Amino acid sequence: MKTQKVIYYSDELNDEFSGTSKNNYKVTEKYKYIKKGYIYNIISFIFYRIILMPIAFIYAKIIKRTKFENRKVLKSVKSGYFVYANHTNNILDAFCPTLMCFPKKPYIIVNSDNINLPILKKSTRMFGALPIPSNLSASKNFMYAVEKRSVSGNPIVIYPEAHIWPYYTDIRPFTSVSFKYPVKFDEPSFCFTTTYQRRGKNKFRAVIYVDGPFYVNKELESIKEQQEDLRNRIYNKMKERAKLNNVEIIKYVRKGEKNND
Repeated sequence: MKTQKVIYYSDELNDEFSGTSKNNYKVTEKYKYIKKGYIYNIISFIFYRIILMPIAFIYAKIIKRTKFENRKVLKSVKSGYFVYANHTNNILDAFCPTLMCFPKKPYIIVNSDNINLPILKKSTRMFGALPIPSNLSASKNFMYAVEKRSVSGNPIVIYPEAHIWPYYTDIRPFTSVSFKYPVKFDEPSFCFTTTYQRRGKNKFRAVIYVDGPFYVNKELESIKEQQEDLRNRIYNKMKERAKLNNVEIIKYVRKGEKNND
């Protein structure tokens, strides 16, 4: 399969190629991460289990033929856990955690812009979105929500690369900042690595590998060391899985470097 498109980048940590515009929405202390109420819970259940899950299944499994590998390892953990995944697809990255973590409902840490999108604005909380806070007061509410969901046995999904690079076939560098959660709450972690592989002569599909659990190394003295160690183990496993990509839909070239195609 020939490369269809070339994208030139300059900053692996901050460049964004999702194609969606930023609306600079701010999540303040007024945002309710955990909304309560009998009626809300019923509506949320109907939306998530009866509407969203079938849509996710039809899109990911039937239309896109997405394949999940090693999903059984998630069953080895009965408690809540954290998931780290590469960010390469707008729709699949939103839908696949729902299918992979079933029957548990995952909560996904997202950029604040995601909860102010047209049409989806009021449903993102029901979907399980946990938007990144914009100030200190909101941060306290955010951390409480992460702890509450995790302690309740829900998976927390994080995309540490932060920005979407569609169909990217490697793992971009990311910091250890987001690894403070499993260290703080003493929960295991997994990684989901999305790869793109041939399916027939001119077709491809996403194959997502699950690895883990990864536990915090308590023998390390400082929290920072524990975060770095956990980050490195997960990053290295994802890099290993990324080698299984065997099709390149989009070629990424650093600005200033020669494109050999």
